[in-house]
Amino acid sequence: MDTAQAWRSFFDNWPSTLPQNGIIITTFQESIPFVRFLIGEGTIAIERDRPDTIGARKVIIGFNAISAVKMTDTDDFSRFLQMGFEEPGF
Repeated sequence: MDTAQAWRSFFDNWPSTLPQNGIIITTFQESIPFVRFLIGEGTIAIERDRPDTIGARKVIIGFNAISAVKMTDTDDFSRFLQMGFEEPGF
């Protein structure tokens, strides 16, 4: 599985009980905080809670341009099991 497919799967499996917020780090070294997202074929549309320096509140980015996602919620780490992650050694 390539990284674009892995990010697609990550967002596809986002639990409905987990708030849709975090920070996407792009391959362009840009940090984009988000409070909501929608999934497209090869892209993700994200919404910011406040505009960036040029006034944009919404960003559409290719899954292949995501290098990391930072999670800002404080819920239990076990929620990642619902997102396709596994305990080591299984």
